[in-house]
Amino acid sequence: MGTPDLNEVASWQYDLPDDLIASRPAARRDDSRLMVVRRDSGQIEHRTIRELPELLSAGDRLVFNNTKVVPGRLFGFRTETKGKWEGLFLEELPDQRWRITGQTRGRLQANETLTIVPADLALTMDIQHTPDEHLLLTLNEQCEDGSWLVTPNRRQNAFEVLDAFGTLPLPPYIGRKVADKDDQARYQTVFANQPGAIAAPTAGLHFTEELLDRCRQNGVSTTKVTLHVGIGTFRPVSSDKLSDHNMHSEWCQVSSQSAAEVLQTKASSGNIVAVGTTSVRTLEAAQIVEGTDGWSGSTNLFIQPGFQFRFVDNLITNFHLPGSTLIVLVAALAGYELTMEAYRKAVEQRYRFYSYGDAMLIL
Repeated sequence: MGTPDLNEVASWQYDLPDDLIASRPAARRDDSRLMVVRRDSGQIEHRTIRELPELLSAGDRLVFNNTKVVPGRLFGFRTETKGKWEGLFLEELPDQRWRITGQTRGRLQANETLTIVPADLALTMDIQHTPDEHLLLTLNEQCEDGSWLVTPNRRQNAFEVLDAFGTLPLPPYIGRKVADKDDQARYQTVFANQPGAIAAPTAGLHFTEELLDRCRQNGVSTTKVTLHVGIGTFRPVSSDKLSDHNMHSEWCQVSSQSAAEVLQTKASSGNIVAVGTTSVRTLEAAQIVEGTDGWSGSTNLFIQPGFQFRFVDNLITNFHLPGSTLIVLVAALAGYELTMEAYRKAVEQRYRFYSYGDAMLIL
């Protein structure tokens, strides 16, 4: 077998039994297993996330994504035809219009309306028979990517409206249309405080306040950045070659304080340990220089093998979908052969995969 072509999506596939896909989180956040992958020696160890403080060094800095998942999954029907509709809130624009995406029978038309019902009613009653208090979305125009700009009939902050009508948008492989009470608590990190994501930064789900305190007691500092995870997280690479893939764009931010903390750690020869691929993309996309006032903007940065990391030294991440841009990012740090070997070991040792699954630490 020859050297794999890393531009071919087929080179990033692996065999994953369905029963290794985690549909529920571990009993406790810090019950998760942790695979430790050492780049210098190629050694792979099997540990637990509770051992993380001992695996890091004093002077290291953990960088977390503090985005908060909004209840952006919506259910309803086309007001005129009564055809069922379900979709996702993507963002609120400065003019208070929303950008949404969804699916229904037939083609939506500008100026028609969608009637949105509370998510807890959508699966327990016929959505055509709802109370008078609806959320109405008037379709204005369709965007190039197929999403729609809509005007809601409620002029409150979008997140307040979503709290009343939406539910957390769980990934399809979890198998639940509507998030339950367990999901409401566990599909958010303990430090989530910046609403705007439609998916969780899942590597952060393993952390408890106790684990964070133990890291700090061992001389490991923490920093927060923000990246609002977008619709692209649910979309696989649709082309055969990575070079043909259009990376989705996501909004992210590094505050002036966070930038100063990252630069100070680098200057002191400490390691920047990114918690999750979203933290990696934020740090590597941000224009962080000495004396910066912080940075915010949208990024479609696609990190692949050969990428020169400026800030990230180590990475904590979950196990990602075959053929995804996320497994490619992991290999940009760990190397292709070591990454694929780690995934083979993870299947062999029956690690739990994806959002509610176990974690990997690349040192």
